[in-house]
Amino acid sequence: MSAQQPSPNRDSVTRRTALAAALAVGATAAVADAGQQPAPQPDARRSSPRRFNMKKSINLWAFPYPERMTLRECLQLAKNAGFDGIELNYDLENDLSPRATAKELRAIRAMADKIGIAISGVCSFLFWPYPLSSNDAKNRARGLELARQMIAAASELGTDNLLCVPGAVHIPWRTDHEPVPNDVCDRRARDAVGRLLPQAEKARVHINIENIFFNGYLMTPAEMIAFVDSFKSRYVKVHFDTGNIMLFQFPEHWIAQLGNRIKNTHFKEFSKKGTDHSLESFRTLLDGTTNWPAVVEALDKAGYRDWCTFEYFHPFAHYPEALIYQTNDALDRILGRK
Repeated sequence: MSAQQPSPNRDSVTRRTALAAALAVGATAAVADAGQQPAPQPDARRSSPRRFNMKKSINLWAFPYPERMTLRECLQLAKNAGFDGIELNYDLENDLSPRATAKELRAIRAMADKIGIAISGVCSFLFWPYPLSSNDAKNRARGLELARQMIAAASELGTDNLLCVPGAVHIPWRTDHEPVPNDVCDRRARDAVGRLLPQAEKARVHINIENIFFNGYLMTPAEMIAFVDSFKSRYVKVHFDTGNIMLFQFPEHWIAQLGNRIKNTHFKEFSKKGTDHSLESFRTLLDGTTNWPAVVEALDKAGYRDWCTFEYFHPFAHYPEALIYQTNDALDRILGRK
């Protein structure tokens, strides 16, 4: 082999070396280019640019329970959809009712624990047929009895939140409710909560007073503050519902004044564009006029870090899972988890 003739092995090594060098240079350039690219910026059209340290929950009324889904199926669906917790409803006939024994309530808690979802609170429609301020003494007594059972149930379920409607001047959707004068309503409501408080304190369950607006009682932040503070107990707090005051007021204004009195919330959507002022006026999340950025900013400023629970009364007639997944997605966007 002449000195001018290249060695095949040597030529192959040279080509491999050159190729490796070129690849190394290309990789270095790519890394350098990547390092020079600006970091992705939050897009306020997609979700909140800020992440808020609050927990996602959904009320059982959004599920087709008990007609089409069992309680276990509801808990599992909420978990699968991405919720941190679920709010259960106390009624007269189903899993969570006066019929349920302490053992059965603890079994519900164990089931939730096994699925991996928390019980964020206990809620009930029974404050309407049995108002704590009713003109009917028997109704008042029955309401107080049921409220005591709810406190016990909340304790067995491992939650420290009980939503309480302490009184009603008027109940628009009930034709059998006799209007109660404002001062009488206030007196009876204070008496009822005072009677419930020793049990609640012993069980370490908070009696969270809900703002309703439709019931004509506790219509302003000042009235709510005066009511809650009068008991001088850390176990009387506020269950703040964003939708219940949207007809004439704005939730972000209330939050700023209620501050750390808020122990639990309902994220309920409402549209001021409509003319229907019944329970049908509530919407799926984001399909309304609630200023959600202002709401969560106000809650964050108040130091709120607890449950944001979607409350809705109309499970989808078809493909009911869609509502659950849509709601979790909406909460993720509101809370900046996207």
